[in-house]
Amino acid sequence: MMRDLPLRILRSFSATGLLLGTVFFAFSLTPSLVPRPFLLQALVSGVALTSGYALGVILRWLWDYLQLPVPPGRVRLWIKLGMAVLFVGVAIGFLVQASKWQNSVRMLMEMDPVEGTRPFSVGVIALLVFLALLFLGRLFLWIKRQMARKYNRVVPQRIAWLAGLATTVFVFWALINGVLASWVLNSFDASFRQLDTLVEAELDPPTNPARTGSAESLLDWDDLGRQGRRHIARGPTREDLEAFGLNEAMDPIRIYVGLNSAETIEERTELALAEMQRVGAFERSTLVIATPTGTGWVDPGGINSLEYLHRGDVASVAVQYSYLPSWLSLLAQADYGSETARSVFQAVYHHWQQLPRETRPRLYLFGLSLGALNSERSADVWDIVGDPIHGALWSGPPFRSDTWQWVTAQRDRGTPAWLPVFREGAVIRFTNQHNTLADHDAEWGPFRIVYLQYASDPITFFEPRSVYREPQWMSGPRGPDVSPSLRWFPVVTTLQLAADIAAAETAPIGYGHAYATEHYIDAWHALTEPDGWDALEIERLKAEIGDLN
Repeated sequence: MMRDLPLRILRSFSATGLLLGTVFFAFSLTPSLVPRPFLLQALVSGVALTSGYALGVILRWLWDYLQLPVPPGRVRLWIKLGMAVLFVGVAIGFLVQASKWQNSVRMLMEMDPVEGTRPFSVGVIALLVFLALLFLGRLFLWIKRQMARKYNRVVPQRIAWLAGLATTVFVFWALINGVLASWVLNSFDASFRQLDTLVEAELDPPTNPARTGSAESLLDWDDLGRQGRRHIARGPTREDLEAFGLNEAMDPIRIYVGLNSAETIEERTELALAEMQRVGAFERSTLVIATPTGTGWVDPGGINSLEYLHRGDVASVAVQYSYLPSWLSLLAQADYGSETARSVFQAVYHHWQQLPRETRPRLYLFGLSLGALNSERSADVWDIVGDPIHGALWSGPPFRSDTWQWVTAQRDRGTPAWLPVFREGAVIRFTNQHNTLADHDAEWGPFRIVYLQYASDPITFFEPRSVYREPQWMSGPRGPDVSPSLRWFPVVTTLQLAADIAAAETAPIGYGHAYATEHYIDAWHALTEPDGWDALEIERLKAEIGDLN
C-alpha cells in the first residue's frame, strides 16, 4: 500500500494541468513594470502555477466531456513521468534566467543589479502556494460532491449537481467575504486608525496664528491625523523661500481638515471653508484644492514645488476622507473619497465664483493616485463650463479614472498609450520623466489639465483585459522606463501587473508610483506659468528641493 502511494499521488495530478501550470510558472518569472522582491515573486509564481493547472484541468474535463480519445492508462502514466521531468527542467531554466530579467528593469531605473533572485526559495514557496491552493480547490470539489449526493436523493442528478455547486460557492463566498474579509478589514482598520491618531513628538502645534492647528485655528491639532499634522508642519516657510533667494516671499497657506475634525462630510467641508476664510486663502494669487490619498497623505513634492514657484503666494486646502491605504480605501469605502472631494470642490468653487473675477485667485485641482481619481470626479464639467477653473494636475492616475481612460482611448493617431497626445494638446497634456509639455502643435488654452504619469506605473497601466489581450501600451515603442524584455502572456501578465501594484511604491523616486519633485516642478511651471523663472533657475530649484540628486 505504501509503495503504491507515490504512484497514486502522481495519478491524482492532471498532466495537462501540470503542463499549463509549468508554462504559466515559467512566464511569471519574466519582467513586468517594476522590480519584484523575491517573496512577492514567489507568491505570483505560485498563483500562476495554480492558474495554469486549473485551466489545464478544465481543458482536460472538456476533452473527456466531448468523449475524445485518450491514451491507455500505462501510457498516460509514462507521459506524466516524462512531463514531470520536463517540467522540472523548464522551471529550473527559467528560474536561472529570472535575475537577468529583473536586472533589465533595475537597469532602466538606475538601481544596482541583483546577483541572484534566490531561485530555490522562489521555487519552494511557489510550490507551497500551489499545494495550498490545490488543497482548497479539492476541498471545494469534495464539498460540492457531498452536497450533490444529498440533493440527488430528491432531485435528478444534473439538477443535484448544479444545486451542489451553487451551495458550495455560497458557502465559500460567505466564508471569504463575510468572515475572512471582515476580519482582514477590521484588523487593518484598527491598525491604521491607531496609526492615524499617533502624535509624533517632533511635530509641535504651529505658533503662527494663520496656520491650521494653531491656538487661533478653528481646527484642533490632534484631530488633523498623522498625515495632516505632517502636511502642515513640514511645508516651507517664508524664511525658507527667502533663503533660496526669492524676494518678497510669503508664508504659504495650508489648510487641512482631518477625519476626526468633524463627524460628517458636510461638517468637515464647512470647517475647511471657514478656515480658508479665516486665514485669507481666497486673497492669494493661486488656490489649490488638493485631494489626499487614502491614508490622508498629500504628496509634499506636489505642493512644495508650487509654493516655491509662486514665492509662497499659494493657498491649498485638503480634507481627509480615510486613514486606510488607497487600495483598501477603494475596497472598503469606494464612494466616500469622491463624495468628500465633490463636497469640498462645490463649497470652494461656489465661494470663489462669487468673488470679483479680476481679484480672485487662479483655482486648480491636484491629486496623486486615489487622490487623482477622486479629484477628477469632484468637478462635473457641466457645472463649471460657464465659469471654468484654471486647471488640474493629476499624477499617477489609477487605471479606473474615467476621464483618463477616455482621453487615452481617443488619443491622436500615432501617439503611444503611455504618452498620448489628445487633440494636439489644446486642453489636456501628458508628461513623464522627460518634460514633454511644450512639445505640442496646438496653443494651450486658459483651461489646462496635466497628467503626470510614468510608463512603469502599474497603478496607472494595470489592464484587467490583459487576461486575454495585449495592452496597447505594450505595442509599438516602449516607455523609457519599461523593459524591452517585457512580453504579454494571457492570464500571467494580469497576475504580474497585479503584483506590480503592490510593489509600485517601492520603486526608486522617479519611477513606478514614486513621483519626483523635479517632475512636479516641470508640470506646475508649464501649467501655471509663474513669473521670474528661466531654465537655469528651474534647474537650481530642482537641485535645492528635488529628490533625484
